[in-house]
Amino acid sequence: MSGVVVRRSARSSRFGAAGLIAVAAVLALLPFVAYESVTSSLVTLFVLVTIASMWNLLAGFGGLVSIGQQAFIGVGAYTVIYLADHGVSPFVAIPLAALTAAVLAVPTSLLAFRLRGDYFAVGMWVIAEVYRLLLSRVDALGGASGRSLEGMAGMDQTLRAAATYWAALAVTVVAVLGCYWLLRGRVGLALTAVRDDEIAARAAGVDVTRAKRIVFLASAAGCGAAGGVLVIDALSVQPNAIFSVQWSAYMIFIVVIGGIGYLEGPILGAIVFFALQELLSDAGTWYLIVLGLIAMASALFMPRGLWGQVIDRTGMRLFPVGYHLERHVGTGRA
Repeated sequence: MSGVVVRRSARSSRFGAAGLIAVAAVLALLPFVAYESVTSSLVTLFVLVTIASMWNLLAGFGGLVSIGQQAFIGVGAYTVIYLADHGVSPFVAIPLAALTAAVLAVPTSLLAFRLRGDYFAVGMWVIAEVYRLLLSRVDALGGASGRSLEGMAGMDQTLRAAATYWAALAVTVVAVLGCYWLLRGRVGLALTAVRDDEIAARAAGVDVTRAKRIVFLASAAGCGAAGGVLVIDALSVQPNAIFSVQWSAYMIFIVVIGGIGYLEGPILGAIVFFALQELLSDAGTWYLIVLGLIAMASALFMPRGLWGQVIDRTGMRLFPVGYHLERHVGTGRA
């Protein structure tokens, strides 16, 4: 007899998960076999995957389109600077930077959640600018000119590069798996209901504000950790750079190209964006023109992004967070 079975993962998903584990293991061993220039470039890729995953969690699943997540990238970077001044290892400070960003996201959400739609997006940008101005006035953190990271001077250059690479990889893995874990639970179900129809979700008893605040705090924590990695990689921080709206532009571009609303989208989009950066690094203003044309073409002809095209052709999901129907064929007696 045959029937329909509801599943969360298909066989292709399990094969894909095994492949991702193998890729992560290979990446972890890369500092032993690759040149420092290669691992240094990959740190940038890992940061892009992290921040794009956080924006996708916020906008693609929570419906909160923000152009101010650079606020938490900057908070994370300055947290590492501050803790390093007080004797804490910069690498140990990365999870503390994530925690600080999440804590500051609580009062930020109380203000930002009063806004809706475009007002929320622009309001977050204004909040990010407020954070920038406040930290620019703290002389102990270098003021408007920024400052260098302490506590790394006595560390061997090769060891520091490898440790930075591993820290960036660990942050990316935790960020992606954290999103997967969060969306597989009750919060994910609540967000699915909210995304389908927020009014109906509220009427059904879903605590919409709570679900959105959870993803807002999680997104802030991930961006804070990414900011910590950035300052360790650059060994310095400058407020105008770390709080630049350019970071939000990167997040949006990556997610639009990769596929909004899919956990796999930011990973694929970040790889494409990183490759374009490497290929067009010497193209000057043409670099921005090409990025703009690609973004417009993707929005017009691939509204679900590259990963949406992969799903249409293969049905493969590496991180299945929803449910799907699968035909089951078997035998038995009536």
